[in-house]
Amino acid sequence: MADTSDRYANEYKRKFLVIVDDTEECAKAVTFAALRVRRTGGTVVLLSIIEPDNYQHWLGVEDIMRAEAREAAETLQARQAARIAAFGSIKVERVIREGKKVDEVEAQITEDPDIAILVLAAADSSEGPGPLVSSIAARGANAFRVPVTVVPGTISDSDLAALC
Repeated sequence: MADTSDRYANEYKRKFLVIVDDTEECAKAVTFAALRVRRTGGTVVLLSIIEPDNYQHWLGVEDIMRAEAREAAETLQARQAARIAAFGSIKVERVIREGKKVDEVEAQITEDPDIAILVLAAADSSEGPGPLVSSIAARGANAFRVPVTVVPGTISDSDLAALC
């Protein structure tokens, strides 16, 4: 865990890490993080992860696919940053990593000592909370050095606003 002894003297502002993908629940996690930052201060970190392709391609095709995946991630992040901007002047950082999703989440948390909370949202379905929430839960309560907040997928934005 990062040293917190001088955080308050240097106006430490915690970071809320949100995983940005194309799932419906992503917007719930972004909304929660933005509302908490608006109320308590800090930064929302939007993390997109480009997962490795399981297929072997010629180098040129692989490079094109990687560039397309990066462009798609940047588009998703721009959409979520615009959503955050609707809540007011909230600082946003954007990060794109390549690798396995849970491993890259862990690496981002490890590399950025100011990340204080990982915000996820559960899927709004009877099939379970979603693959990312399930993967992180499978690692156990002590998998990360930060708390994990799981926002219910069925909660409305107005109910989120009331909670934050």
